[in-house]
Amino acid sequence: MSQEKMGKGGKQHSRKEKMHRKPSGSGRIFITYLLYFFHFIKDFLLNLFCKWYWTNQKVCPSLSRDEHFLTLSVVELAKMIRTRELTSYKLVESYINRINKINPVLNAVVDGPFMEALNEAKSIDMRIANGLVSDEEFNEKFLLGIPFTTKDSTAVNGKLHTLGLLSRKATRSKEDAECIRLVKEAGGIILATSNIPEVNKWQETRNLLIGQTNNPYDVRRTVGGSSGGEAALIAACGTAFGIGTDIGGSIRMPAFYCGIFGHKPTVGIVNTRGCTFRTGKEQSTMVVAGPMTRRASDLLPLMKILVGPENVKLLKLNDKVDVKKLRYFYIRESGELRCSNVASDLQKAMTKVIDHFGEIAESQPSAATLSSIQYTSKMWRYWMTQEPADFNNLLGNGVKLNGFIELTKKIIGKGEFTMASIYSLIDEYLPKENAAKVKEMTRKCDEDLTNLLGDDGILFYHSAPIPAPFHFTPLINVYNFTYWSLFNVLHVPATQVPLGLNSEGIPLGLQVIATRNRDKDCLAVAQELERIFNGWVPPFTFV
Repeated sequence: MSQEKMGKGGKQHSRKEKMHRKPSGSGRIFITYLLYFFHFIKDFLLNLFCKWYWTNQKVCPSLSRDEHFLTLSVVELAKMIRTRELTSYKLVESYINRINKINPVLNAVVDGPFMEALNEAKSIDMRIANGLVSDEEFNEKFLLGIPFTTKDSTAVNGKLHTLGLLSRKATRSKEDAECIRLVKEAGGIILATSNIPEVNKWQETRNLLIGQTNNPYDVRRTVGGSSGGEAALIAACGTAFGIGTDIGGSIRMPAFYCGIFGHKPTVGIVNTRGCTFRTGKEQSTMVVAGPMTRRASDLLPLMKILVGPENVKLLKLNDKVDVKKLRYFYIRESGELRCSNVASDLQKAMTKVIDHFGEIAESQPSAATLSSIQYTSKMWRYWMTQEPADFNNLLGNGVKLNGFIELTKKIIGKGEFTMASIYSLIDEYLPKENAAKVKEMTRKCDEDLTNLLGDDGILFYHSAPIPAPFHFTPLINVYNFTYWSLFNVLHVPATQVPLGLNSEGIPLGLQVIATRNRDKDCLAVAQELERIFNGWVPPFTFV
C-alpha cells in the first residue's frame, strides 16, 4: 500500500496515479498499452454502432409544475404531511399517476401501482385531521403517509414475488421481508414492486417475464442491475424512495446509471430476511439491503429505520460528522485489465471532488493503492461460490439446470432464460478460483483498506469505467462491474453519489467508501457532495 500527496487544493494529479497497472518489464508494458488501445477501440465502436442502431427513441415523460412536490426529499414530504401542507392521499395519488405515465416508457414495474395504497393514505389523513396522531407517533413513524417501492425479489406480503422467472409469474409472497416490515412499521406505504434481472444476477434489468427496463435519461441505455427498476422509478419521480439489495453492486450500479443516491451498508447491520429467500441468519454473505433515494439527506433517516435502535447506537448514527476533519484518499482506476478504460468525464468529476476536499479538509487528499484490486473479479467470483444461496437452484425454481442444455434451447428459440443467466450457468463448469490464493488476496486487500482509512479515512473510488452503457453491451464489457463488487468482498459501507451529467446528458458519479460500521461518515460526505455538486438532476422537463 502506498500514497502520493497532492499539491494545495488537490490540483496536481500525477500519472503515477495509474500505478495499479504498473508493468513489471517491457513485455508487461506492451501488453498493458495494447489492452488500453483495445478497450478504447472496442468501446468507441460499440457506442458508434449503438447510436446508429437506436434512433427516434421515446423520452422520459415531463412533470407538471403543479406536481413539483414529487421531486422533494422524503424529509421534506414528511414535514409537509405532518404540518398538513400536503395530504398523504394527494401524494400517493400523484405518485400512482406518475407511475402510470412513465412506466410505458421505462417498463420498471412488476406489480402495481397498488390502489389499496390510496385507502391506507386516506385513513392516515383522517387520523391527522382529527388530531389522533400525536407528536410522539410522528416522531416514531418518520415515514407516516410516505409511499415507497421495492424490488420484486424482496418479499411484500400478498404481492407478486417472481424473481423475474417465467416459472414464478403468478407466485405471491406470504409475508413481508424484514426491511419492508420495518419501513411499513415506520409509516411507509408500499406502492409497487419493481423489475429485476432473473434472480438478481446480472448487470442489466431484463427478463423474459417483464422485459427490459429503460434508463430515464436515455432509453437506449441500461439501468443496471439488479435494483434497476427501483433506480428508474426513483430517478423519474415514480416513488418517494426505494429499498434495494446489493451483492455485487446491485444498489450502487443502478443508482450510478440513473443518477440517484444509493447506500450499501456494512454487511450484517440490516436484517436481510425475505430478500431473495434469505433467512437473515446467514453467517457468511456479501448481501445487504439498503436505501435508494433522490436526495442524500434521506439516506441517514432511512438507515436508522432499517438497522433498528441497537445498531443505531452501534453505528453512532445520531453523532454529528465534521467532514473537514476526515482524511481523504482516492484511486483512479482498478488496474483490472479486463475492464474498460475510465472515461475522461468521470476522471474530471473525481478531480473536482478531490479539489473540493483539498480546499476544505484539514489534510490534503492522497492517491492510494490497495493490494490485489486488479484481481477483484477473481475475488468476487470465488466468494460468490461461498454464498449460502444456490443460483442454479433459484433460477430453476427448485430444479437443477444444465447451462449447455439451456444454451441449446436458447439457440433454437425455446429458451426460458436470458443469455445473462445462461452465462452464469455455464460459468459453473469453468475452472474454479484457487481458494487459498483468493483468501490471501482478500485478506491483504482488507488489511490495506483498514490500515489506510482507520477510523477517520474516506476513499473515493469510481463507480464504473464508463457512464450508463447501451443495452446489451454489458454482455461484452462483463468485468466493468468489479468497481462495485470490490466492496461487497470487503464487507464495507459504500455510498453511490451522483455528480451531475456529462455532455450527452448521462449521469456521472463516484463511490464514497469507509471502513466497517462507519456508514455515517459515508452518508455525511455524500451530503457534502450533494451540497456542492447538486446531486440528482431530473431526467425530464417541467411543463
